[in-house]
Amino acid sequence: MDDFDRQLINRLQHGLPLVRRPWEALAKELGSTSEALRARVQALLDDGTLTRFGPMFDIERLGGAFTLAALAVPEARFDEVAALLEAMPEVAHNYRREHAWNMWFVLGCATPQGIAETIARIEAQTGLSVLNLPKEETYHVGLHFPV
Repeated sequence: MDDFDRQLINRLQHGLPLVRRPWEALAKELGSTSEALRARVQALLDDGTLTRFGPMFDIERLGGAFTLAALAVPEARFDEVAALLEAMPEVAHNYRREHAWNMWFVLGCATPQGIAETIARIEAQTGLSVLNLPKEETYHVGLHFPV
């Protein structure tokens, strides 16, 4: 990663300009071309420096729902259960925790009922109980990781 990649990542964490041609506006701001910026982002995704680049939607404003959930997975089954969750389109991401509830994940569904249905499907497929931790309050935090 060079200095320009760092500058690009730092800038993208604040979002694309909200204009008709955002990549062109960003390219002008950074002294580049829109094609070069998109190619850099793709290269950073391809080499694993970035794991995701895309919009963030307020799913609840669109009629959907999301929840934080956890499983207590026996260590011998951890990779198997992780692979099952990773294959589900409703699972935004999952990660290991050093805790009795050692697998945490976020579910996002098109409807609130979809959360209950997905949890039931996970429980049926794994034989494990899901700890469902729905959001009670929304807090907006401007999170930025300087590169």
